[in-house]
Amino acid sequence: MKLLNLRLTNYRNCKNIELDLDCDKILIIGKNAQGKTNILESIYLLSALKSPRTSNNIELINFDSEKAEINSDIIKADTEVELGYVYTNEKTRELKINRVKSRPKDFKSVLKTVLFSTSDLLLLRGNPSDRRDWLDRAISQIYPAYDDRLSKYDKIRIQKNNFLKDLAKGNTFDETLLEVYNEQLAITGSNIIFLRKKFLKEIEKTAKEKHRIISETEELKIDYDCSFLNGETELEDIAAKFHESLAERRIEEIRRCQACVGPHRDDIIFYINENEATKFASQGQQRTIVLALKLSELDIITDKTGDEPVLLLDDVLAELDDIRQNYLLKSINDRTQTIITSVDTVLFEEEFLRGVKIYKIENGAVKQASFREAPT
Repeated sequence: MKLLNLRLTNYRNCKNIELDLDCDKILIIGKNAQGKTNILESIYLLSALKSPRTSNNIELINFDSEKAEINSDIIKADTEVELGYVYTNEKTRELKINRVKSRPKDFKSVLKTVLFSTSDLLLLRGNPSDRRDWLDRAISQIYPAYDDRLSKYDKIRIQKNNFLKDLAKGNTFDETLLEVYNEQLAITGSNIIFLRKKFLKEIEKTAKEKHRIISETEELKIDYDCSFLNGETELEDIAAKFHESLAERRIEEIRRCQACVGPHRDDIIFYINENEATKFASQGQQRTIVLALKLSELDIITDKTGDEPVLLLDDVLAELDDIRQNYLLKSINDRTQTIITSVDTVLFEEEFLRGVKIYKIENGAVKQASFREAPT
């Protein structure tokens, strides 16, 4: 899979740019706040239909414009595909594949990406919601219907929360309706937990080896932390435990006016040599874990879908030491199209840069540059 080009119109500060991306390795250099991350964000948006930076898509539109547009030609399985994305100030969205209107599910199935940004380096130190978001984004690349399950679950959970809040206001208690909500949450939530646990088991196997190569002696372990599970892995067993927990915490949920049980409360725990990494690991050790996870995502998506994802590296090299920089760059095989952003070319060896297409960006405008050109 490869991006052939990218055209942005009124996308954030990129009012009108076109990039020729028909190359295995692309480097975009420029000072901070010039638009480097906007370019990678737009590519990721074409694959996930979500921004990794905001939940308010109005922010994607340039201040002086009525809509933002992203267009790209992609080679997938030796076939050229054109993707078009438009978002307007009226909060309407238009998706097109080969200039024909498309459903979100079909649109998301075209392009696969793995984004590795500086915010990912804080994954272990962030909130449980940050780790759930990472996990959900990774799973969605493999199972396109997974996003629908998440949306369905959140909709039911919000409906249940509103129902419980109405009870607190003195409304009549409808036990049948509460049971309906709980049954739907248990069915949908159990599916989400099952897929999360399955994916973590698969990524742990790959990440363990990558982590061991970088750290040499340390052993990585990943656990899915769910309050009502004790090692259950089968869907039926997870659903049964979900039902039990809902019954046990029924009074608490009514008192707190919110759903207290389910995948929206879960976490992912990382261990190094049996010690919880969020509590005891150094910054370097935590970054090694994230690096191993991101490279493992590449392998798993390729293995499960048959498509080699596009790797997006957003300013991460400057945050890694020499050992981790070298491992990352040497781990990228020739089949993986990689688009990298950096302040300058200093972090890259001349031999690496000879095979790289380099763009320089300033105030949302880009021009092609030579690796010998001064970075600023």
